[in-house]
Amino acid sequence: MQTNTTPPYSSLVAVGDSFTEGMSDLLPDGTYRGWADLLAGRMAAHTPGFRYANLAVRGKLIGQIVEEQVPVAAAMGADVITLVGGLNDTLRPKCDMGRVRALLTEAVETLAPACKQLVLMRSPGRQGPVLERFRPRMEELFACVDDLAARHGALVVDLYAAPSLSDPRMWDVDRLHLSAEGHRRVAEAVWQGLGHDPEDTEWRTPMPATLPPGWLLRRAEDARFARQYLLPWIARRLTGRSSGDGLPPKRPHLLPYEPPTG
Repeated sequence: MQTNTTPPYSSLVAVGDSFTEGMSDLLPDGTYRGWADLLAGRMAAHTPGFRYANLAVRGKLIGQIVEEQVPVAAAMGADVITLVGGLNDTLRPKCDMGRVRALLTEAVETLAPACKQLVLMRSPGRQGPVLERFRPRMEELFACVDDLAARHGALVVDLYAAPSLSDPRMWDVDRLHLSAEGHRRVAEAVWQGLGHDPEDTEWRTPMPATLPPGWLLRRAEDARFARQYLLPWIARRLTGRSSGDGLPPKRPHLLPYEPPTG
């Protein structure tokens, strides 16, 4: 039997946007769970008194993350901090990648000395035209992540290269956020990256192939997506609004972990 000799971490702070908030892993009470909550639950099961905070807010750009979340996370003194940000910037029509890299660098330089282990990620990408359109920017962002990790001793969890997470079936109907199964696999990836024994050795393995939906069903799904998600997203971009405007951090205080009740 394999024995996990990884020293236990006693606390986790998650920093980022909707990906870290947990959209679209919806609970019955209307709140979101997500990979960070799942990871915290696993870590808490192995460490009595484990503490967890999640500062993520949907829609945040890297500049907002650096201004609003990074100083708070750095002051908490957590063992592990996860930082995932910048992808929302790459999806904007006008994106200054030089500024994104500079802000990400500032975040890492602040957070790395403030914890025992900083975790960065190469975010997953869903197959389709949106990924292809923004792939160069995404890969430029991920190259910056790799460079910063090498210079500051951060762990990089590579979700972008995982075949399972590019499968459209791992994504919600909004085509922007992972499903519950997608979040479960991300939690497993970070869990293993932190040195814990695998609970799922096949998280990278794609789901079994199925017959694609027919042409009429695909067109109906496209129309629903455009009406419910794409058009509102475009409207927010044009008016400078965000889906996270006015929302507080998901779990703003570093407190003992409690499982969701929803």
